[in-house]
Amino acid sequence: MTVPAIRSWQAVQDEVRRRIVGRVWRPGDYIPHEAELAREFGCARATVNRALRALAEEGILDRRRKAGTRVAANPVRRARLDIALIRDEIEARGLAFRHAVLSRETALPPPAVRARMGTAAEVALLHLRTLYTAGGAPYVYEDRWINPAVVPAVAGESFAAISPNEWLVREVPFEAGDFTFSAITSTPAEAAVLACATGIGLFVLDRTTRRAGRIITSVRLVFHPGYRMHTEI
Repeated sequence: MTVPAIRSWQAVQDEVRRRIVGRVWRPGDYIPHEAELAREFGCARATVNRALRALAEEGILDRRRKAGTRVAANPVRRARLDIALIRDEIEARGLAFRHAVLSRETALPPPAVRARMGTAAEVALLHLRTLYTAGGAPYVYEDRWINPAVVPAVAGESFAAISPNEWLVREVPFEAGDFTFSAITSTPAEAAVLACATGIGLFVLDRTTRRAGRIITSVRLVFHPGYRMHTEI
């Protein structure tokens, strides 16, 4: 079967996905080689390569060096999770955004943070505790560590006019990172910051981002009671 010439990698991706969903290529089947697909679609081989890589990242294709590419026998659907600005999230709800840095210090991090940051025991990091509010009500409490060796400009930023979340997203491009989701029972300290009862369940997001193999920041976000997160697969 031939198709009209395809110029973009997104169009190649859509056509390959259509064939997989339509069971033209079934789970476990090897698909044609990149060169063959490039000839069929009338595009560059690099265009096909990018499309197949994207589908492999989604878990739809299984690519093995020298073994070819086949449709994943047990496709893993992967959710996309963006690092959104807390300001944007709050203002999208039609609420006024505010932030306040509760504390700022340069300190030796505890062992758990040091392990996440990949720093030596004697290396001091910048430690920020920040409260974000939505319409005047506590929205999320942020406990963040930043490595000044990776982000030297942080020393000159007061975070009075711009939040740590917004400054880092805007000023420090990252290449990769990871997320951990969990739930905790609020302690008296968290209850005081978030203006909620002690012992109530709270949603927690732990995140690290890195550049050139080094951790930029490690942050724990503790959200107000009833917070919900939405993503797509």
